[in-house]
Amino acid sequence: MLNVRPATSADAPLIASLVRELADYEKLLHEARATPEDFLRELESPNPVIRVLIAEWNGEPAGFALYFFNFSTFVGRCGLYLEDLFVRPALRSHGIGRGLLRALARIAQQRNCGRMEWAVLDWNEPALRFYKTLDARQMNEWIVHRLTPAEIGKLAAET
Repeated sequence: MLNVRPATSADAPLIASLVRELADYEKLLHEARATPEDFLRELESPNPVIRVLIAEWNGEPAGFALYFFNFSTFVGRCGLYLEDLFVRPALRSHGIGRGLLRALARIAQQRNCGRMEWAVLDWNEPALRFYKTLDARQMNEWIVHRLTPAEIGKLAAET
């Protein structure tokens, strides 16, 4: 039986553990530096940037969705951005991922969001197939760009 609930500060160690599992699945474990303390700090913040849903299957942690709200200048409304969604591999094909996305869609609807968006690694065929079942549109014309702290510092130091 599936239960999807908002994370609490007590879930910080679980979130950190699930993030490491996700990073391992995505072959990015070497980049996963977030600690339980990082998630605890954010979850206990008076104005948290992130929100997290925890999925439980038969009372056991099964996955999570970490999201935040952004704003679309074109739509003129906030949007829900799904940073990460992960279901433990042994528990896939039980509707857990869809349950997490359904809960997110309800949140987006309650907040009158103009969009729900996320990114997927181009090699992750199972995820790409799954998102197609939701009628999600793949935005091939948009290319993600990123600055890490070294590049941010360099740009910020310019006169």
